[in-house]
Amino acid sequence: MPESSRPGPGERAGSLVDVEVDEVPAPAPTSISPGLGLSYIAIALILCGLNLRTVYSSFSAVLTEVTAATGMSQLAVLLMTTVPVTCLGIFAPFAPRLARRYGAERTLLGAMVILTLGLAARGLGGLPAMFAGALAAGAAIAVVNVLLPSLVKRDFAHRLGLMSGLYTMSICAAAALGAGFTHPLFAVTGSWQFALGFWAIPAVIATIVWAPVALRQRHVPPATAAAGPSVWRSVTAWQITIFMVLQAMMSFSVFAWLAPILRSRGTDGGTAGLMVAVSIVLQMGGSLLGPALAVKLRRQSTLNAAAALMTGLGFALSIFGPLQGIWLWTCLLGLGQGALTALALTSIILRTRDSHTAAHLSGMMQCVGYGVGSVGTLMVGQLHEATGGFVAAGVMFLLIGSGAAVFGWLSGRPRFVEDDHLAA
Repeated sequence: MPESSRPGPGERAGSLVDVEVDEVPAPAPTSISPGLGLSYIAIALILCGLNLRTVYSSFSAVLTEVTAATGMSQLAVLLMTTVPVTCLGIFAPFAPRLARRYGAERTLLGAMVILTLGLAARGLGGLPAMFAGALAAGAAIAVVNVLLPSLVKRDFAHRLGLMSGLYTMSICAAAALGAGFTHPLFAVTGSWQFALGFWAIPAVIATIVWAPVALRQRHVPPATAAAGPSVWRSVTAWQITIFMVLQAMMSFSVFAWLAPILRSRGTDGGTAGLMVAVSIVLQMGGSLLGPALAVKLRRQSTLNAAAALMTGLGFALSIFGPLQGIWLWTCLLGLGQGALTALALTSIILRTRDSHTAAHLSGMMQCVGYGVGSVGTLMVGQLHEATGGFVAAGVMFLLIGSGAAVFGWLSGRPRFVEDDHLAA
């Protein structure tokens, strides 16, 4: 790969692209004062990141208790596990428009308020409140998902490697916290409502910490630069996007279904939550190792395919592999999934020549990847309802992992999205 296409020194490949790249004039950095220094902003952004996955992993940790207490139907369970993921694809395209109109900082604050209310609503009990809370939380996370990387890239250009690593780890930590602590909270209080509603507390803290930064910003809506060639017409962009879709189908199924899968195999709720948390923590290692290897290679095909197969196999073995090796299977899944997710995101940078194309490819991947990827959680639930177990889902993950390996192989070839337009 030409050196000009590689990430600069100290920059972690694939983690950050700027959704404000089309704005003219370019947005000014977030205002700071002696009382609110850059380190304060860094802490506030990391705290926001720590709330981006608890809505997914916390519900699955007490799914058995919630369904037993409420008589929740299988359809309701499918909606509760699928809707928040689907929202990531539906609402992500609105984030740049809201940022241009109100400013990225204030848009992020509004999204964090909505996320807090959504998480709190899940703790009220009753299906309407829980569904409304899941919908609000999913929509808010979609917006934050888009804006946080942009703010980090804009305000921490001199520390991209450090901040992108901390940002990625905070998201993994959020999923691990939701998986590992929700069932113990239920065990201590005897209330699944409290166990779910508790996750509004860290969201409140992050919102309060970010509010002084957001409210002091002065924003003038910018014009929009002319768009370049459409990534939606690029074969390479579609290969990367399908790679993202297939990894998302497995990634969010981990959050929604791994704990119930483990419990169906006889694991108690606390241990199942711990196993999911450890698996997610191991994703951090995979997410650091994958891109570090990818940027040193001209062709990432083998690496992408290996991570995809490792993830699919780890998921399948967690479902029907020998029970004596269950910790090994979930750890294999965690390492593979972390590398797979990071490699899919790394493809944004490695397969584009400029920041404009990278930003638009990122938007395409989030819209299609998360929107279609949510079908994975839905299919697991439907297969479970149809067969009364998770074995069929295990076969499905083997197929998805194989498909991800194919498109990962294609995505890893040394070609660029922009080249498709030149060849057309």
